[in-house]
Amino acid sequence: MRHAVLFSVSSGAAAVAAALTVAGTSPARPAAHQAAAQSLRGPAGSEESPHGRVVEYRGLRVPVPAGWKVHRLDRHPSLCVRYDRHAVYLGRPGPQPDCPARAVGRTEAVHIQPAGDGRTARTVVHADKLASLTVPRTVDHETRLTLPEAGVTITGVYGRDPGGLQRILRGTRLSGRWTAAPSKPDVRRVATAVPSAPAEGTAPSGGPVPTDGPAPPAESPSAGQGIALERSWVRGKGFDTCTAPSLATMRAWRPSFKVTNIYIGGAARGCAQPNLTASWVRQVRAMGYRLTATYVGLQAPCGSRPQRFSAGSAASQGTLAAVDAARRARALGIPQGKPLYYDMEAYNHKKSSCRAAVLRFVDNWVDRLKTEGYQPCLYSSSKSGIRDVGRSSISKPTCVWFANWDRRAKVYGDPFMPDAWWAPHRRVKQYRGGHRETHGGVTLNVDSDIADGRVY
Repeated sequence: MRHAVLFSVSSGAAAVAAALTVAGTSPARPAAHQAAAQSLRGPAGSEESPHGRVVEYRGLRVPVPAGWKVHRLDRHPSLCVRYDRHAVYLGRPGPQPDCPARAVGRTEAVHIQPAGDGRTARTVVHADKLASLTVPRTVDHETRLTLPEAGVTITGVYGRDPGGLQRILRGTRLSGRWTAAPSKPDVRRVATAVPSAPAEGTAPSGGPVPTDGPAPPAESPSAGQGIALERSWVRGKGFDTCTAPSLATMRAWRPSFKVTNIYIGGAARGCAQPNLTASWVRQVRAMGYRLTATYVGLQAPCGSRPQRFSAGSAASQGTLAAVDAARRARALGIPQGKPLYYDMEAYNHKKSSCRAAVLRFVDNWVDRLKTEGYQPCLYSSSKSGIRDVGRSSISKPTCVWFANWDRRAKVYGDPFMPDAWWAPHRRVKQYRGGHRETHGGVTLNVDSDIADGRVY
């Protein structure tokens, strides 16, 4: 699913400055200001304004830049929390958000929801420190923090530069109107999402990357349904969608599918993952599903997505992506030795400098992920990434998941890659793009896959 850019970071900064002026210099007229800047109604559950304004949620006053939508998830729980469009999301997502099949790319967005119930971030920032908050550059372009005074967890993402997100968070204030007196969140709780990764320019150490909790137990024949004894590959139908579905949906769809994809992280992952936890992974595996765990990081210099590596940074970014992907896989309980796929969206492979940068990136992704103990795999178009890597002399991915939306549910016979490449049992094909399907009475927007390849 292609993303739409709604406004520029520079115009957003100006709008935030205007909103902060209203919030900071006109305390006696907040109601009048909000009435003057009455929002225009968008889709159900959203509000949109051509002017900067301030919204309130659980005792917080949040500056909203011009053109951004405000989605109140408590009123409209089926809305999808998307990171590829400018928006402020307020409240908890419902158990089954109506998300697209895929959304790749990020821009500035903020999600504020009640803390607790596994949603508390380890990073705690008190209200009096927000004005001086620094949003670091991270490999996943994301920051999460808990604000104890309001009992909320704030997730913020950014596109290329964290400055716009930082201005919004620094402009957020307590209003003094929150009277529910929520209990102090348990900040010792392990976060539902993996905490933000190190800065993009930070070189990974040679040793294993620490996680926030104990290492997942080693697999054994008694775990799940004989997981340790199952084959490393699977044949069968699969589907992938932007956000991990609810467990109820996964049960409803299980009779029709053997394989599903999960997007475990990355700077270009376009959707939030409210359901994706280590517990979700265990329960879905116990249903009999096999998983293609996929990391959606920086994209090709000549690709269409805004998050890109450069020709000069390709090698180092490939290494950093492998480190972060392994860290996230461990946090989800995915054991070492299992395949992890990198999502490299289609790009103009006719540009030789861009093609060379992609190959350097993939080469370092492969080498470092092997060091981390996982099987390095690659998702891309058979017309660009898969074909270029197959023809090259770089370190090859162990397995591939290739996109060719010809609606042929066959992993061999593709016109852009010889059958001898990644054979046998090392191919998954995405043969149809986003569309709606209904199974067990539940409808999702999905891509369609056929597998004869490596999975978890």
